[in-house]
Amino acid sequence: MFLEDLSFISMLKLKIKLMFLKLAHTKLDIFQATKSLTLECYKATKLFPADERFAMVQQIRRAALSVHLNVAEGCSRKSGVERKRYYEIARGSVVEIDTAFDIAVNLNYRTEEGLQVLGRKII
Repeated sequence: MFLEDLSFISMLKLKIKLMFLKLAHTKLDIFQATKSLTLECYKATKLFPADERFAMVQQIRRAALSVHLNVAEGCSRKSGVERKRYYEIARGSVVEIDTAFDIAVNLNYRTEEGLQVLGRKII
């Protein structure tokens, strides 16, 4: 029992170290920009109606996180073709976010003025 616990603790420590790797892509401006975009999307969707919690809110948040994660994964690829593909997927998710917020404005969930910070981050 003790050896199993010790092994589990060792694995947990290793896992914690792996979660906080300081890889080169984390220093890139684009990585910081997509992180900021993701956080802004989360903030902007907090004000949506409760009945959108499992619909538009989740879709926007998934798309925002997809942008950030695809940029990160693209940075790790050795092949320029592979990198470009991940960046294209990230760009598609940015378009998805923009389109969803356009609908949100039309549904009066948010105002254009209230989304100016987000709009700058998207651009």
